[in-house]
Amino acid sequence: GGPRVLEPDEPYVCDRCDEWNEPHEPFRVHGNTWFVGTDGLSAFVIETGEGLILVDGGLPQSAALIDANIRALGFDPLNIKAIIVSHAHFDHAGGVAALQRLSGANVFTSEAGATTLRSGRLGEDDPQFVADSDEGSFPAISNVVAIGDGEFVSVGEVNVRAHHTPGHTTGSITWSWESCALNTCLDVVYADSLTAVSAEGFSFSRSGAADQMVESAGKIADLSCDILLSPHPFFFGMYDKLERRDDGNPFVNNLACTFYAESALGWLERRLEAEGD
Repeated sequence: GGPRVLEPDEPYVCDRCDEWNEPHEPFRVHGNTWFVGTDGLSAFVIETGEGLILVDGGLPQSAALIDANIRALGFDPLNIKAIIVSHAHFDHAGGVAALQRLSGANVFTSEAGATTLRSGRLGEDDPQFVADSDEGSFPAISNVVAIGDGEFVSVGEVNVRAHHTPGHTTGSITWSWESCALNTCLDVVYADSLTAVSAEGFSFSRSGAADQMVESAGKIADLSCDILLSPHPFFFGMYDKLERRDDGNPFVNNLACTFYAESALGWLERRLEAEGD
């Protein structure tokens, strides 16, 4: 056969999908870490001596944009050796099946997230689960490996550490790794979403998800964190930061994880007031 090309899955339709899936130019964040996502959905590649690690895959229709962005940087998507997933929702795991088929890479997430990735359907414990509905489902993914809390996904000289941070979903993972450039090594944290969003009728207080989220926010705040990244570019201020690139690296801020955790707890507090349990 000819060269392997990406075979995309059916696009997912949602109110914000078109807006999220606008193209965005890829760029280097720092050292081995590059943004290859869309305007509203993060995806990153980490360059290692032995191939690439891809972080998240956007929507099903984002896979083609991610593929093109990786190529635009001079990398080869067939060189993706591992795909790591923050949480198993259609807007971050939707493009993973197509990118996995293209590269043949194993896909890594938590045990709870792995069940959802393998089936492409939300579990009943997901705050966004809607009974008797296909809502939120995405293309099922093969070769999924479950990673324990504190364990590593290693490719070449890069070790990416999994930190279980449930709340937004039961299987949410925050990932961290080291990125070195010009003799300076920085800790990069891809903090998973900590937003208290759900289907109608779900209670964060009664389900225990609120307690999980408070604990997860504390865990993220305590990480060694020089650069904060997250599943939606908006959450780590990407657009503003790109405008300030002439004044040194705007992504470097060792308080960013703490601020991220604090703002998440603020949102959670408002959500719990609204629930009024």
